[in-house]
Amino acid sequence: MKIGKKVISLVLIGVLLGGLCTGCGQTKEQPKEQIKEQTAEPSKEPVKAVVGTWKTAQTLTPYFYEEALGDGAAIEVKPFTNPGDQKTALLAGSLDMTGTTIPTAITAASKGEPVKVVVSLCNKCSALVVGADSDIQTEADLKGKTIAYVPGTMHHVLLLDVLKRAGLDPDKDVTLVRIDFFDMGQALSDGTIDAFLSGEPYPSQAVQDGYGRILSYPYFDDSIGTINAGMIVTEDTIKKNPGLVQNLVNAHIKATEMMNSDADMWLDKAASFGTDKALLEVSAENIELCWDIDEQYIQNTKNLAQQMLELGMIDSVPDIDAMFDLSFLEQAKEDLK
Repeated sequence: MKIGKKVISLVLIGVLLGGLCTGCGQTKEQPKEQIKEQTAEPSKEPVKAVVGTWKTAQTLTPYFYEEALGDGAAIEVKPFTNPGDQKTALLAGSLDMTGTTIPTAITAASKGEPVKVVVSLCNKCSALVVGADSDIQTEADLKGKTIAYVPGTMHHVLLLDVLKRAGLDPDKDVTLVRIDFFDMGQALSDGTIDAFLSGEPYPSQAVQDGYGRILSYPYFDDSIGTINAGMIVTEDTIKKNPGLVQNLVNAHIKATEMMNSDADMWLDKAASFGTDKALLEVSAENIELCWDIDEQYIQNTKNLAQQMLELGMIDSVPDIDAMFDLSFLEQAKEDLK
């Protein structure tokens, strides 16, 4: 991502702020079963919500929700280290909204879990890293190696695809170990693992600190693109409190545009969690902050679900159209006009 790329004008952002008190409209693209009986009339009281995310540069948009909402909004942001735990907390009622990976959302939908993707969060962000002095020069050289991953993430899907393209069986030809993103660098540095596929800034950090190098940026071709993560809510929240969902979607869009238009503000916040800003500036080239979900995004998700089925990550392909509720996003777009 080029910093500042695809920035919507500040005039439109101002209009969006005015739209925070707008009702949620129904869009013609929505399946009939997703049409809400209630309109999303936001409460006149200041917005209060609990939102989950990760403390990484590409996923800290919720930390700017309060500023985007203004008027005494109180947004408690709870950080997690993996998307599965975030989804579990959402279903348990501990969160009003949370970030999660698109593969995790697909897996949830395939199990009939009542969650909906309402806005996108980030694209790109992945890289396959090996030791700086490793003899691994191609993906085929991963045979016999130990590779770290986090289940259910886009990086997990990419890793399985890498192995498939290289003709390697993930159960027989390599050893896959689950290690949280935050610990992958140390594991590579001390030789516990031979490679990892992770999100930024950890790949860039491995290169900067001298213990790793990028083997590849293993994105799918245009059939799947670079989709990565989105924000989800439960069906129950949509039914009982659509106004809150509308406010959070509006806040997400405005916060994303704030971050895209002010890279220093964005990266200073990311650096406050302990990552060097210079490193973040490098990794930002492999990050795309986003909010929109268009027809191509939906088609890419359908293609991704099919890929997950072929890779054995899900038992059946769910109804992808029903996995999204774009009515809040469409209402926010109306407010931008």
